[in-house]
Parts: sequence; structure tokens; C-alpha cells
Amino acid sequence: MDIKVSHCFIIVDDHEKALGFYRDVLGFEVRTDVSYEGMRWVTVVPPGQPDLEITIETPESHPDASPEDKQKEYDLLAKGLLRGLIFTTDDVDAAFEHIRASGAEVLQEPADQAYGVRDCAFRDPAGNMIRLNQPNRKQRA
Repeated sequence: MDIKVSHCFIIVDDHEKALGFYRDVLGFEVRTDVSYEGMRWVTVVPPGQPDLEITIETPESHPDASPEDKQKEYDLLAKGLLRGLIFTTDDVDAAFEHIRASGAEVLQEPADQAYGVRDCAFRDPAGNMIRLNQPNRKQRA
């Protein structure tokens, strides 16, 4: 049996701000951008993973959610309490400098971790934590 992840989802408060980060800063390709009945379906694709689509959606994308539930989702997003994404890169230090230069909020500068990666962390414009990691240099040698 061959099972793969094809889509993952991230909640944002504004599609355009999110695209400014994922497309313009991280360099992801916009694969889909469709509006339908007041909703918008946007997916971006990392250049090195053309089979993985990251769906960028707002709480408004949930047609069956109550207004109260949508507001709770916005509130959790504003607090930075929703899960984010972890990406790998072959040069976390260069990626860090590129993303920091864009004005993204830095959560953690590059550091070697005891669990075998060198990583850093940012917040996307909606407040989601985005981590970048690479195998620890000591382990790659």
C-alpha cells in the first residue's frame, strides 16, 4: 500500500498577507486560487515537493462552522496557539537571513538542537509558527 500526504492545511487571517509570505518570501508556487460561494481555496507548493500542496485557508472556509466557532479559531490564531509547519532546508542559516530580511517575526535564531537538527523559527503574518531545520552539521560530517 502506497499512502502519501497530498495536502496539509494552515489557518490564516488574510490570504493576501499569507501569499506575501509563502509565495514571495519562501518562494512557493501558487497551485490553486479559486473562489466559490464566498470561500477561497488557495494552495501553495514548496519547489522541492511538487506533490505536497499546503492549503491556506481562513476560518471562513468552514461552511458548517458557527460564527462563534469561527471567532474562536480567529482568537486562537491571534494568540499564536494553532500549530504551524516545519520545513527542512540544506542551509538553515542562509534561509534564516533571507526570511529575517523580509521582516518576519523571529522566534528563534539558528541553533544546534540536542535532537539532531540545526533549526530556527518565525511567525508567518497570521501568527503561525514556522520552523526550518536541517540535519545537524556534526551528524552530517
